[in-house]
Amino acid sequence: MRLRALLGLVLLVAASGCAVLGQGKGEVHSDALYADECWRGPFDLNPDFFAAVPFRDTLQIRVQRGDDRQEVSDSLLVLVDDVTGIRSLDLGAPIPVGLAPQLVAAIAPSATRGPAPRVGLSLALQSSCHNQNVALYALRGTITFDALFSGDPNEEVGSEKLSEARFEVEMADPRDATPGTLDVPAAKTSLVTGSFSFHFQRGQPGQPFP
Repeated sequence: MRLRALLGLVLLVAASGCAVLGQGKGEVHSDALYADECWRGPFDLNPDFFAAVPFRDTLQIRVQRGDDRQEVSDSLLVLVDDVTGIRSLDLGAPIPVGLAPQLVAAIAPSATRGPAPRVGLSLALQSSCHNQNVALYALRGTITFDALFSGDPNEEVGSEKLSEARFEVEMADPRDATPGTLDVPAAKTSLVTGSFSFHFQRGQPGQPFP
């Protein structure tokens, strides 16, 4: 129960704050997505809603089907740390993704932990799984940014507002890991690929609650 609550908290944090809305294009696809008691088979997000939330040197990106509240939608969440470093040195280069340290600590406290990943991805299936609080997290893989929004809400230069990336990651529900480890059985993992491209636009604050 504590782990379930922690996973839900991470999603809630990503949903809170003032989301800035923009239009764009993208895709999120898996030939064989696995979510326990929810989904087994091909999956296409078919996103048509894109949002970015800058905070200090981080950026939360939401790629979603429909513009309803996140709590009732299917959406890909991308948490970018070290925006400045990525924009300065790593545009066009594959960046490893992984689990946030607090998730690793909750799943496998004794596991060896390396540096915190600069990018984390999760796929929330709040619509497809009928509010069962189902979320898959990127265990490994890479994301490549060809452009990344500067993080300045008052940015006026159009090219500095663009976020454009492509990714290929292995996703799973961390709760499916063998107890005390980060090892999720291969049958319960999913290869997810995709891309997105959109410009930051200031808009009305996103409302996480009605």
